[in-house]
Amino acid sequence: MTLLDDLQDSQLYYKWTIMHSKNVLETGLALTEAKKALIMLHGRGGSAADIVTLTKYLPVNDFYIAAPQAVNNTWYPYSFLAPVAQNEPWLSSALALVSEVVNDLVASGFTHDKIYILGFSQGACLTLEFAARNARNWGGIVALTGGLIGEHLDTGNYQGSFAGTGILMTNSQNDPHVPFSRSEESKKTLEKMGAEVSLKIFPNRPHTILREELELAGELLTSVNR
Repeated sequence: MTLLDDLQDSQLYYKWTIMHSKNVLETGLALTEAKKALIMLHGRGGSAADIVTLTKYLPVNDFYIAAPQAVNNTWYPYSFLAPVAQNEPWLSSALALVSEVVNDLVASGFTHDKIYILGFSQGACLTLEFAARNARNWGGIVALTGGLIGEHLDTGNYQGSFAGTGILMTNSQNDPHVPFSRSEESKKTLEKMGAEVSLKIFPNRPHTILREELELAGELLTSVNR
């Protein structure tokens, strides 16, 4: 076996064995004091510490906030537009981690309509994918530059009804990572599942988060539940 073979074998082993561990940054009110809960999912190369800085611009004074940390700062290795199989087992591990955080909140007394999920970029894609696979009456879903995951959308993976859950999606018409067409396709898919989706487009915006996007997110976080 050559050195190259050893390297390839080690990379394959690493890809298929490293899973996301439960490493969650907690901030905001204590679980026993909060009226609502917000799960925040960071983007590729980002961190839980990065994403929680957004709370400075959000009306979350009455929220408990949980920000899971992805192993190696990446929820899955390839583009969200790659075939789903290429991003396994990372994607399934990431979805399972979000589910575990949600289950912890439910066990602590939060009903699903008091649980909100917000993500940026890769975290926004993970947010939408988790929501679509677990559709129900959530408090609200915020996807700052993201779309449903996969080379082609497999609606067979999606189940449940959003029952009018508000979903905010944002994007640019020329984002380098998230095609506008995928945002539109995702919006239509989520609406068919009973979500009330608002897709806001910011022309010529770079791959970042604008204050206006956070203001829109704040409106969703403070809206009266259905």
